[in-house]
Amino acid sequence: MRVWLPMVAGLLVLGWIFHSVPEPYGPTRLIGLLVALIGLAGVILSRYTLGRSFSIAPKATALVTSGIYSRIRNPIYISGMIFLIGIVLIVDRPKLLAVLLVLIPMQIIRARREAAVLEAKFGDAYREYRKRTWF
Repeated sequence: MRVWLPMVAGLLVLGWIFHSVPEPYGPTRLIGLLVALIGLAGVILSRYTLGRSFSIAPKATALVTSGIYSRIRNPIYISGMIFLIGIVLIVDRPKLLAVLLVLIPMQIIRARREAAVLEAKFGDAYREYRKRTWF
């Protein structure tokens, strides 16, 4: 349920946004749909990999280093940004990219807070994991 519900909700929202824009289905809009689907898939895959370790507030229940987390420490944040870029392309409003100028620093701050919690709990294991992964 914790994976299927976000997936279905994300697909419904994406479909609604895609079909609510009255402009013709041009290449930018179709590329936006593809980018948004890639971002949504990344969020869902990341959420599935985290399993019960997922939380809104930083907690250190387990150090997840498998799947997509073997390469990227914060794939939900990265995938979420990719999803939003796709949405901006779908609605063809480049000015909305300015939202990313606010969201990206917020995600970096959030990732640093989570890193501090994980490092405090898992110490050297987290520091080693951090060396071999990106963001």
